[in-house]
Order: sequence, then structure tokens, then C-alpha cells
Amino acid sequence: MSDFIPPAKPIIGDDERAAVDRVMRTGMVAQGPEVAAFETEFSAHFVPGRLSVAVNSGTAGLHLGLLAAGVGPGDEVIVPSFTFAATGNSVALTGATPVFVDIEPETFSLDPIAVEAAITSKTRGIMPVHLYGHPARMRELQAIAKKHGVALYEDAAQAHGAMLDGRPVGSFGEFAMFSLYPTKNMTSGEGGMVTAATDEIARNLRLLRNQGMERQYENEIIGFNARMTDIHAAIGRVQLTKVDAWTKTRQANAEFLNANLQGVTVPPVVDGAVHVYHQYTIRVPEDRDGFVAALKAEHNVGAGVYYPIPNHRLPSLASYAPGLDLPETEQAAREVVSLPVHPALIQDDLDRIVTAVNTLVKAGV
Repeated sequence: MSDFIPPAKPIIGDDERAAVDRVMRTGMVAQGPEVAAFETEFSAHFVPGRLSVAVNSGTAGLHLGLLAAGVGPGDEVIVPSFTFAATGNSVALTGATPVFVDIEPETFSLDPIAVEAAITSKTRGIMPVHLYGHPARMRELQAIAKKHGVALYEDAAQAHGAMLDGRPVGSFGEFAMFSLYPTKNMTSGEGGMVTAATDEIARNLRLLRNQGMERQYENEIIGFNARMTDIHAAIGRVQLTKVDAWTKTRQANAEFLNANLQGVTVPPVVDGAVHVYHQYTIRVPEDRDGFVAALKAEHNVGAGVYYPIPNHRLPSLASYAPGLDLPETEQAAREVVSLPVHPALIQDDLDRIVTAVNTLVKAGV
């Protein structure tokens, strides 16, 4: 059988290893000049005009972003349930209440109609997720936030370089978080980057990530240790020089799959959106799990299911959503399959993926 095609594959090369060695030789490996340079370069690359603050994980970025924006006990933040648990967790960790609402089926992100219906006097903000690399319905969500006088935040963990109407994700909310986990469109090994709309939020982030201080031993608030190391920043700086080419490859791979897959619903792209295909997610209405198992067993093609259990049904978060019915979320959780689309794929891999999917669909698997 041909070699296994993984659903995701981090790309770490000689340039990244050389950057790590360079930092190691300096002896300065904690948060230092590499982190500062990475922050400046990240802003210039993805969200010009916004300040960026590096942290040690995407989850920390969401948590500290919410705290920096003033979210806390007594507040509600509207979030999707169809996402990784970090989205809801980050709200709960502030002492606020995550309010889960349904998604709309095209973008897999927050349904604006459901969002507006969920707003109460306690709503502090709305936090959509730009899931799988496609922008959320930011036009409508911006209008709702403005109408009701609530904030807009962005979980852009999977959406480096995605755009809507010529505007980059990460530039819509009071803050936005980009994950730098190994399987994301670019990585720092581990880490997150938070873009901030104001100097105040950026400063709050810098305080919160470093024990509440900007100057050593002058602790202004109670904070965390969520610093990024210079080692990780050095990796991220190298990846910044490569991510645009990788994104173009992802988009080309997606175009090939769109043109050749048969009998499945391929990922739609709404007008004005630039999809960066962190995941290439199709729907398999009948026996999704059997389909995924057959892909691997019969064709040695990997696939991911993101996310089979909605947040509002997780034991950790279910107490925030007793009796909640989210039909679009439940349907997506039953049907979605993410096929390999990463830039390490070669044409033979793409041909195998198409053949595997089309064969299984034709056979009714």
C-alpha cells in the first residue's frame, strides 16, 4: 500500500533549526528581542496598523485578550459551540458566562440571527471563530455589535491571512487571537499572537502575560506567566517568510479537490471572502465515521473530524447550556470531515485523495 497521507503535517526545515541555534548561542532564550521583532513583523504581515502581543499558546491569547478587554464575572460572551473547547473555556476562565449559539451552515461560524436573539443586558461581547480558515459573517456581526453597543472579539486561530471584503481577519474586533500551534498554517512550535485595536488593550495584554509588570519588579496588576520564548519567536519569524507561499499552495490544492471530488459538498466560499484552508472540510451526511475509517483502511488517506462533540455537550461546559438545542451545530458535528489540504502534499497525494473519496462515495460508504 502507498505511504500514509496525514491530515496535517507541520513543516519545519533547516531555516527554522538555524534560527533556533542562533538564539541558543546568544544565551537569551526567554522573552526578549526575538519576541519583540516577531510581534512587529506579524502585525506588518497580517494586520497592518494593529499592535501584536505574543503569548505562549492560543488559549492563553484568548483568555488574556478577554481579560485585557475588560471581560469578567457577570458578563456574557456569545460564542459558537462548534469549535475547539478553548473558545468557550477562555470565556469561563475569566469568570464570565459563555453563551453558545448556533452556526450557519456555509461558514460553520456564528449565525447572526441566532446571535442577535441571544443578546441580553449582560452581553459584553460576541466572539466568532473564523473556522477552518474561512472568515465569519463579520459584516452582519459588526452591525449587530454596533446596534446593541457590545464588543466584537475574534478567534482567528485557524485564519492567518484570511480576508473579507479586502480586510484581514484580526482587524475587526477589539482583539483577535491567532494560534501558532504546530498544525496551524504557520507555527512557532507552540504559541499565540494577539492583535489589539487599542494601545490600552495591548498594554493590558503585556501586563497580563508577564506577572502584571512591564518593568521588572514593578507589578501593577495580578498577572500570569504566559510569555513566549525567543526560541519560539525565532521559529515564527522564519515561518512568516514562508506562510504566503504555503497559503497559495493550500488554495491550489483546494481548487483541485473542488474540481475533482464527486458526490460530496465541498467547502463554499462566500462572496468577498478569502479562504486560507486551514482545513478542507466536506460533509458526509451518511455514516461519516465509517467513511473516515474506510479512507484510512482501504486507501491509507488520513482525515480529521473537527469537532465531533459540540462545546455545549462537553462535560466541562454543559452546565452553561442546560437543554440547549443547536440543530445546525449538531448536524455539522455529525457530518464534517476534513481532508488533507496542507502544502506538503504532492500531486500523487491529491490524485489518491480524489480517487479514494470518489470511490467510497460511489460505493455508498
